[in-house]
Amino acid sequence: MSDICRKLLSGNEAIALGALHSGCALGVGYPGTPSTEILETFSILGGSAEWAPNEKVAAEVALGVAFAGSNSLVTMKHVGFNVAQDLFFTASYSGVQGAMVAVVADDPGMASSQNEQDTRSLAFAGGLPVLEPADSQEAYDFTKLAFEYSRRWSIPFIIRTTTRIAHSNTIVEYPETSLKLPKAEFVRDIPARVMVPGHAKPAHKKLRAKLAEMLKFNEQEGPNVAIDGDSDELCIISSGVAFQHAREAAPHAGIFKVGLSNPLPVSKIAEFAKKYKRCVTVEEGDPYLTDRLRAEGINVEPRAEKWRFGELSVDKVKAQLDGNLEYEPPVYKSKPPQLCNGCPHVFSFKPLVNLNCIVAGDIGCYTLAAMKPISGMDTQICMGASIGMGIGLRKVLPEEQARKVVSVIGDSTFMHSGLTGLLEMVYNPPATAPVVVVVDNSTTAMTGQQEHPGTGRKLDHSPAYAVSIEDVAKAIGVQNVVVFKPVTEGEKFQKYLEEKLATNELTLIILRQPCLLAAAGIAKRKAAGK
Repeated sequence: MSDICRKLLSGNEAIALGALHSGCALGVGYPGTPSTEILETFSILGGSAEWAPNEKVAAEVALGVAFAGSNSLVTMKHVGFNVAQDLFFTASYSGVQGAMVAVVADDPGMASSQNEQDTRSLAFAGGLPVLEPADSQEAYDFTKLAFEYSRRWSIPFIIRTTTRIAHSNTIVEYPETSLKLPKAEFVRDIPARVMVPGHAKPAHKKLRAKLAEMLKFNEQEGPNVAIDGDSDELCIISSGVAFQHAREAAPHAGIFKVGLSNPLPVSKIAEFAKKYKRCVTVEEGDPYLTDRLRAEGINVEPRAEKWRFGELSVDKVKAQLDGNLEYEPPVYKSKPPQLCNGCPHVFSFKPLVNLNCIVAGDIGCYTLAAMKPISGMDTQICMGASIGMGIGLRKVLPEEQARKVVSVIGDSTFMHSGLTGLLEMVYNPPATAPVVVVVDNSTTAMTGQQEHPGTGRKLDHSPAYAVSIEDVAKAIGVQNVVVFKPVTEGEKFQKYLEEKLATNELTLIILRQPCLLAAAGIAKRKAAGK
């Protein structure tokens, strides 16, 4: 019998270890809190890991690995799952030859996100099975199960985590494992892999048959846990981290913990719930369990809309169980987020503010320029939207205002989703002042200084080809491309910007100055010859 190891691990670290012990040949993703550390840890443990330009590309690479009969891991945060939906909604039809596991980290409470959507709802719509770990031990165990199940049913599996699961540390027990990668071999199967309508129609029926088979399995032996209560007064249906809060809030209640939440083991839950006078769902995010169970005729209490928002806590769960809608969680004073002292983005936005520009912004550290005292950004919706929204604003605003519109995007975000927006600006240019500003700090700073295709380094900081933003822009037809250092050339930038806003020439301005936090690490690696 193999020796058992015990380590204190975060959920992200446990997932990385579980993937390694499952013979994962490649981990690929795009950094995004709270999922970022999974691939970084996987690389440190000896796994092969890569940052992709965006989540859709990452998922495509992972699916290619799985089509070759091997095992792949793809990681992203919840809004990144949106970017990759085109692939996932069809990959559930095509299936996989090996195994493909996607970790999607939700962010209830929006600690670092623009929304708090629930991955379970999208996965249900796409016919994708979902596992929900409740602690680091289950993060490890469920990752191994996800690879096993993905091979068993030839379908990508989703592991849905949340902020607390991703970043909280609990003890994980695991066996000493000799790693063995599955043999990669491509087996031609055109009807399964080429999703033209004639192939997709039977593939859809096949998917629904798979889900029915998985449901039968989940009802009988899925990774769900039923804990009987001390009395027949109350039972709670829960999943993920919500289980931990519910268990502490109501230690004497019966609890059914859902592990595999799609397909949902409705019959098993109904059998458990009928033993109790009162049945309540406790969950973080959308009323996924509530709506699904009530739709099946199970008499669970409808959850008040109040409990949909933010992260759960023990006190929140107690208030829900008590029907106390007056309860408000304590508000702790905290320092508003702001740009670091000396950050080059501060200098980048000063000329924009001085010229009273209408700034269509994007997602990254520079988004904090929207906050006081700078107040230099007017819109921010999703990755890459700055350029497209800027085009839309310029096309309908009166000329005086249109000439004030500037699209501002970061270097990593440009690589992620800015290229297509820039193509649109070249293809369908607005009549007046088409100006894009790339604030290039040479890293993916917001999520912890990760690399991207423009840095010249891979995930493990080894050398890579550095994509030139200015060369790409020139190649697709941008008329004017210029580079300034915002800290020392702010006045030159402002003068040039003012001139170009008065013209009708398509202009890309790159404000290039390294992030102060990333610069130290880069210098250290250069000194070490890396």
